[in-house]
Amino acid sequence: MEAKDIRYDCQRGCQVSCSQEGEIDCRYNTRCCKRGVFDWLKGLTDQEMENLFEVRFKNTRKGVYINDSQQALHVGDIVVTEAQNGYDVGIVTLSGAVVAHQLKRNNIDFRAFEFKKIYRKAKPADIQKWQEAIAREHQTMIRSRVIAANLGLEMKIGDVEFQGDGTKAIFYYIADGRVDFRQLIKDFAEEFRIRVEMKQIGARQEAGLIGGVGVCGQALCCSRYMNNFQSISTSAARCQDLSLNPQKLAGQCGKLKCCINYEAAVYLDAKEKMPRLSEPLHLEDGDIKPIKQDALKGIMWFSYIDRNSNDAYPLAVDKVLEIMQQNREGKLGASLSDSPKEKIIDFKSAAGEDSITRFDDMRKKKKGKQMRPRQPKRDRPQRERDKSEQQ
Repeated sequence: MEAKDIRYDCQRGCQVSCSQEGEIDCRYNTRCCKRGVFDWLKGLTDQEMENLFEVRFKNTRKGVYINDSQQALHVGDIVVTEAQNGYDVGIVTLSGAVVAHQLKRNNIDFRAFEFKKIYRKAKPADIQKWQEAIAREHQTMIRSRVIAANLGLEMKIGDVEFQGDGTKAIFYYIADGRVDFRQLIKDFAEEFRIRVEMKQIGARQEAGLIGGVGVCGQALCCSRYMNNFQSISTSAARCQDLSLNPQKLAGQCGKLKCCINYEAAVYLDAKEKMPRLSEPLHLEDGDIKPIKQDALKGIMWFSYIDRNSNDAYPLAVDKVLEIMQQNREGKLGASLSDSPKEKIIDFKSAAGEDSITRFDDMRKKKKGKQMRPRQPKRDRPQRERDKSEQQ
């Protein structure tokens, strides 16, 4: 089968192809799978977990199901699972001992929890109906947005997920306040002839459902591995000396980037070791004041107060503590004039030190040479007329 006949469905982590006879072949693809889990316990058996399997549905929705029928299931199998009404279709993504760690992570006691069942492996008819339901999702989402706008509801429908049997759809929406969508559900049921479930999500959950690539060049953390979204404040950016520019600190969801919290604790611990100065330091040739600091390297930059200079002198934390101790004893610290210094740059262009006009084409267009009109024979010099007559 040619590669052009393969369609990658990264929302469900599978690749779909169609044969010449019209049969649909659907296979699990780990390379396009949101919030995937690496099975680091592969090959280990656990008798308590032998009938429990993790089944993946659209985007980040997945759950653990029990195999009561004792069928031989493996990772990558497409299975028909129990749903509240009807049945659903998903892909087995985890099995074995690693499932216990997934349950522990979600605070689920497998001895007391009532798991939903895996009915059987999906037949070609089940996969055909499943793919037909998937094909309706995009148009349903576009039409549902129009219906919500006509009703004047302050909400945004971010995604639509059809159940495997095509009889039910989950509408994921975002709203700042409470929304009365009783009339909306009636219109949806009449328009699409399905059972409707409305599920409210936040802006970060929407980014995880849709996915994308961050400024770091990698897939979004919310669509890759994050389950819990902690609150993020600007104080975490301040402690890291980041520029408080909303355009740089905001992610694709419009909120503060989740990665701001990753290193905040390290910076807080490092800043606790930095000395706190309530007054300038006194040296032999003048007083100095702190300008900036690098908590991770343990370096502080100082400049003289009585000098109109943009020179900054870096000092290690140990040297700063030594000068502070000398000032407490009534002594003056050594001069920094002979120490290496750096220039304080107040502003630096975002394009670098070069001029932004370097992108312009400064080459002048060369004008084409114009041919000079030929002079009449009588206007040419006498020597040229004589030469032409001799020839």
